[in-house]
Amino acid sequence: MEVVASPWVQGLALLLLCSAYLQGAFDKARDFPAAVAEMRQFGLAPAAPLAAATIALEAVASVMVVSGWGRWLGALALCGFTLLATVLAAPFWSVPAPQRRPMANTFFEHLGLAGAFLLVAIHDLGTTP
Repeated sequence: MEVVASPWVQGLALLLLCSAYLQGAFDKARDFPAAVAEMRQFGLAPAAPLAAATIALEAVASVMVVSGWGRWLGALALCGFTLLATVLAAPFWSVPAPQRRPMANTFFEHLGLAGAFLLVAIHDLGTTP
């Protein structure tokens, strides 16, 4: 049990939790026109500022979670972002049956990810039961 509670394992867990957001921010920044196109695909406007805001949020909030500086705030930001993005990107209830199951899996996996960020914030604030 001591190994699991060690600081390096906790740091690794936080890095793993944020890995998709760090990778997403990097990819969007590297190919900004594709990030703008993605915003347009989901009907979001103005697309360029929203793409830039997404990059900033994913990168800054992830660094906050991993570094511990304002961890609770970064975790809540990623929780909210994940919930919003999941509703926009994986509306399984609105697709035909053959596509519904994989999209529902994605939707609920992202709900779990949002829950993990919420737990990080709760733990960081010292309000665990």
